[in-house]
Amino acid sequence: MGDKTQLSILLLSSRTREYFRLLLGVMLAFLLTDGFAILVGSWVTGVIPDHLVKIVSGFVFILFGILILKGDGDDAGPSDLSAKSAFMSGFTMIFLSEWGDKTQIASALFATEYNPQMVLIGVMIALLVLSVMAIFLGKYLSSRIDRRVITRVAGAAFLLIGLSFLVSAVASSAFAVTL
Repeated sequence: MGDKTQLSILLLSSRTREYFRLLLGVMLAFLLTDGFAILVGSWVTGVIPDHLVKIVSGFVFILFGILILKGDGDDAGPSDLSAKSAFMSGFTMIFLSEWGDKTQIASALFATEYNPQMVLIGVMIALLVLSVMAIFLGKYLSSRIDRRVITRVAGAAFLLIGLSFLVSAVASSAFAVTL
């Protein structure tokens, strides 16, 4: 708990009342990304260069941050994300940011040592529990804290996460060049 994916889910859940659809989108993304990693084992980590994954993830987080901050001035209630957009936002955010994530890499590595079906079941149960916890925490916070404060914090957090990915990508590329 507490990594970028759970933070993303928490922040998205604070902007919708369509928690189940958000959870469905998130879990489908986890199933596809981690399921793929488990199917092909550790091969995933060598397919896409790490810095490219970080760059794409960085831009996705920055885009979500801008969209969140751009909508900060409107007075649409706490349900900013429709049922369809809650599903799509959860799916898109997790699907694009999970590639190359430590969860996906760990899943792939465990699948090389243990029964892949059991690894998938364990990973999906753990991600489901963490995602439900993040959604409930987001729901709780949105009922206790002013919506505008949550929106600004969410937007800023997404921008900072995105920038950290871009900085990390540049740093890892520069380090690879010096070797």
